[in-house]
Amino acid sequence: MPANLTAQYHKAEEQYRQAQTPEDELRCLELMLREIPKHKGTDKLQAELKHKISRAKEEVEQSKKSGGKKSAGIKIPRQGAGRVVIIGGPNSGKSQLLASLTRAAPEIAPYPFTTREVQPGMMAWEDISVQLLDTPPITVDVFDTNLLGIIRGSDLVLLLVDLGDDDGIDQLQQVLDRLGGTKTRLARESSLDEEDIGLSYTQAILVLNKIDLPEAADRLALLREFIKVDLPEIQISALEKTGLAELTSLVIEKLDIVRVYTKLPNKKEADYDKPFTLRRGGTLLDVAEMVHRDIAENFKYARVWGSGVIGGSQLKGDYVVHDKDVVEIHV
Repeated sequence: MPANLTAQYHKAEEQYRQAQTPEDELRCLELMLREIPKHKGTDKLQAELKHKISRAKEEVEQSKKSGGKKSAGIKIPRQGAGRVVIIGGPNSGKSQLLASLTRAAPEIAPYPFTTREVQPGMMAWEDISVQLLDTPPITVDVFDTNLLGIIRGSDLVLLLVDLGDDDGIDQLQQVLDRLGGTKTRLARESSLDEEDIGLSYTQAILVLNKIDLPEAADRLALLREFIKVDLPEIQISALEKTGLAELTSLVIEKLDIVRVYTKLPNKKEADYDKPFTLRRGGTLLDVAEMVHRDIAENFKYARVWGSGVIGGSQLKGDYVVHDKDVVEIHV
């Protein structure tokens, strides 16, 4: 029997994937259990949720008893229209990519392990920005497990491969092996495993870096022969900035976001400087919640100007917004 999970459940599931504290995880798990359809097709998933809730409650209690001093991993506030994390082996070009796509100035050197902490930057695209996170390298011997929370809670992963070195293929395999030994994996789409609610998949792109260097084409042929990676891929040179426009476009496509501009009822023009951004499929009520919780609670209707409606149409909260819609909320 199919689960037929609702949009509300998937929204709670996404919040759970991005939770950074035991309290947040517990709140999201309880919300998932409330939102899940109750029928035979979800019996196993309900049982798994109840088990996870029980474990989460124990973790919260332990944290309280220890005075809340237990580490909750790396905490970096989310900013912009989405979060994209860059991972890879030593010298794969992660810091160079961050520097080439943002105004961040990470330390860049021709020796491994230059990056020791997560470094953020903001990538501009049209009238929005996307948060990029550079991370320490992953190897067979070195793996900061705090990165798992960052990968799990990100909207997209850029898995960099060094085609400028013979070791690049082995480094890619090491990254895949290390993640394969955890419950945080990479895939074409982000999701939680319905058979194991703790197993999380984050959508990823295989970024083939240093494509401009000698023998890069030969190394790419070897990679495709010996390593099977079921991810969309793109070829770039972070240093020479080759392919970065295409990479940026692909990132925006994978984030699948829409921009909404708000307008006050007593104003003729919308605020086009700072659009609200939400995942495709979001509704007017979702926009109202982003503006302010009180506005969402007192939402009556909204007038909408955009590609999917007649200009100024009066619509209910369940209307699915389109990119560049102008919204005038009434409470």
